[in-house]
Amino acid sequence: MSLLSIQDISCGYFEGIDILHDVSMDVGEGSFTGIIGPNGAGKSTLLKTIFGFLTYRDGEILFIDEKIRDLSPFQIKKLGISYIPQGINNFPHMTVRENLLLGAWTFKGDKDRMRRGLERVYDIFPVISSKRNHKAEFLSGGEAKILSIAKEMISSPRLLLVDEPSAGLAPKIVSYVYEFLRRSHEGGTTILLVDQNINQAIENSEYLYMLEMGSVSLEGSSQMFKEKLKEIIRDSLIGA
Repeated sequence: MSLLSIQDISCGYFEGIDILHDVSMDVGEGSFTGIIGPNGAGKSTLLKTIFGFLTYRDGEILFIDEKIRDLSPFQIKKLGISYIPQGINNFPHMTVRENLLLGAWTFKGDKDRMRRGLERVYDIFPVISSKRNHKAEFLSGGEAKILSIAKEMISSPRLLLVDEPSAGLAPKIVSYVYEFLRRSHEGGTTILLVDQNINQAIENSEYLYMLEMGSVSLEGSSQMFKEKLKEIIRDSLIGA
């Protein structure tokens, strides 16, 4: 079943200048789908478009077979889509627990659901549980990134959009972050991930799309991408 269907999307940041050109993708429910490509290919632009930060000029995006054109990020979040932007997305002077509760704003009036949400993320992310009363500013880079993920997971999204989870992190921490993304996926969350760390993206994704100059240039299983990895790096991703 297709949870998210992107159909011939064209859009950009300025009128008349498109970054994405007729992009089509399908994200199956329960899947871990990766998007790779060089700098400027439109990867992050696509996630921002899905989440309502950008309005597409042509095409359509459907979530659970419903069109989401013209919906605000607020409305899209309430539908069950969460977005983790590149970098750290926490409030440093608030505690870990307070940051998590902010992530539960879509059901802030339901105390039982908030309690269950906290218990769930503490179970999935034990490092967050052990530091729940620490201010976010005192977390390590990896812990802060995990908090960014956990803050979006507390609402139990059906679809998690993840933008460059390895950006600026040491390789050991990147592995740590991906471990928790895998745990989230195993818990039933569908993940659509953008990353320039192509080895991690290919290793963890079940299906991948490659964007080049705003268009899909290649798609297929992770195994197919593994077999073509050297060719991909040589032809398209050198220096990415």
